[in-house]
Amino acid sequence: MTHLSSIKNKSKAFFNFLAASISFCLLINSPAFAQQANQQWHYAITLDPGSKIIHVSLKLSGNKADTIPFKIPAWTTGYYQFMNFDKNLSAFSATDGAGKPLAFTQSTPGTWKVAAKHAKVLMLQYDIKANRNFVAGNFLDENHAFISPAGVFLYAAGNIKQPVTLTIKQFEGWNRIATGMDHVAGDIATYYAPDFDILYDSPILMGKLEALPAFKVNGIQHDFIGYKMGSFDKQQFMDDMKKIVENGSAIIGDIPYNHYTFLAIGPGGGGIEHLNSAAVAFDGNVLNTAAGRIKLYSFLAHEYFHNYNVKRIRPIELGPFDYENGSKTEMLWVSEGFTVYYEYMILRRAGLTTSAELISQLRTNLLNYEAKPGHLYQSATQSSTDTWSDGPFGRTGDEVNKTISYYDKGPLLGLMIDLKIRHETQNKKSLDDVMRTLYHQYYQKLKRGFTPQEFKQVCEQTAGVPLTELFEYASTVKEVNYHKYFAYAGLSIDDTVKTQPGAWLGITAQNRKDTLTVTDVDWQSPAWNAGIRNKCKIMMVDGKPATADDLKLLSTNKKAGDVVTVDIIKNGKPEQVKLVLGVHNAKSFEISPVLHPDQLQQEIYKSVFDGGH
Repeated sequence: MTHLSSIKNKSKAFFNFLAASISFCLLINSPAFAQQANQQWHYAITLDPGSKIIHVSLKLSGNKADTIPFKIPAWTTGYYQFMNFDKNLSAFSATDGAGKPLAFTQSTPGTWKVAAKHAKVLMLQYDIKANRNFVAGNFLDENHAFISPAGVFLYAAGNIKQPVTLTIKQFEGWNRIATGMDHVAGDIATYYAPDFDILYDSPILMGKLEALPAFKVNGIQHDFIGYKMGSFDKQQFMDDMKKIVENGSAIIGDIPYNHYTFLAIGPGGGGIEHLNSAAVAFDGNVLNTAAGRIKLYSFLAHEYFHNYNVKRIRPIELGPFDYENGSKTEMLWVSEGFTVYYEYMILRRAGLTTSAELISQLRTNLLNYEAKPGHLYQSATQSSTDTWSDGPFGRTGDEVNKTISYYDKGPLLGLMIDLKIRHETQNKKSLDDVMRTLYHQYYQKLKRGFTPQEFKQVCEQTAGVPLTELFEYASTVKEVNYHKYFAYAGLSIDDTVKTQPGAWLGITAQNRKDTLTVTDVDWQSPAWNAGIRNKCKIMMVDGKPATADDLKLLSTNKKAGDVVTVDIIKNGKPEQVKLVLGVHNAKSFEISPVLHPDQLQQEIYKSVFDGGH
């Protein structure tokens, strides 16, 4: 079990919250307010690993409307895609306290209207299929379960601020439950949330789990609990995680939670941030290589810093949430993109990467953005709003070339705004000051998110000058003048077009289940023009079984104009294509120091790239 030390304080806060809510409602002559304050919602779940079913029951007592529309969210916060949770719900039933059936209708795929008139107690029963092993989904097997609460627990329309309790029956043989929620005092099987927003923001990992050595920062406990975490130096890992949390929280200068838990759900991909936890796919075996360690630490730093940037420092659209229709914002280039920038900064400040590795990370984003034609079609703000239809990394298929990822342009904009602020203020202020101002002004003082205009104003007030050009880079497809901004830190960037060595095929591929599979195709490359696309399987090259190494050797063993015959499987059908190898003209975007930096350039470089502040 986790977080027992904070139960007393949290329980006191919870009951104070209830008392304040009830007192407030008694002062207002409004049935709606009275109804919410006097209701008691208690959920219970049991697990059936064999059928991958979560059995859910709800006991609702207190004042109720004659008809209650129960809804399941269409998405979960932190993952800006519709999840179709309603498709996993079955066997819905409603009864009163005596077991008498209550009539209900399913008015929409995600809404069940229950006739609750005269029922002092309302009981719901339903099942959730838990077969998606993903940080935004629900999954259950014989050894563990991961629960994304938005996909499990129904809320009543207009009643999101209702407190709720949840009892979890642990499956036999399992040893641990980990979640950001706290126990109800005296009952280690029951958890509470002050409202449904908190419930939905508190994923649950349970099963045969391992807890790594916990650490404290400013007296606050941080746990790392997971399933099948792999073989690695676990004490060293947690020592490094402490450095990540120390340097991440130091950017803002405040820790806003009473405890924090990393929930490692097992090998895979993806992570979702929460107010006092993060659900992350995790395979500790990658820590045994330098490249794998940096990649994993960056990922974990990213999810951790999200507890500030997006959960608390947030665009105004991201709370209160619209669980039915989604909450769209044009500011994900800040919420996600700046978090990428800060994951790099956190690792550098923690001494977990070098300045060369930091520059390499940023150059990778720059190449991802500039090397594809999407930057000619889609702005960072458009990418943010379009993610609901495009996906978090842009469109797929041929349309991929008309989109960008805010995960790539966002950190570049964060870097350039940071460098501009430092330049204009003689390195006395930085993007850190922007983030702190947003945190104190909007999260702590006004208790709301910021508008795009308010974000721009804070940046400009911090810099002391207009930042018109930089914000045009965010909202348009205007060509970016990297030279100007990188020079503030004494860096030059090579954006001249050069002929790349070797013959050009235009395919990136890797082995997946013993088959060479295309993972990327350069736009208008010989491969692209021949019809090869992502996910095509490459079976033969010039009549020989295809390997990743042989594919790479084509660029050195062949020359432009040579013809290559490639046997592929595309959309499940075999196809043979002939490619005429070409010449690749591209920009390297190599980043290097200028010859004679002035004092300010040296100071800015040291502050940003040498782990300063």
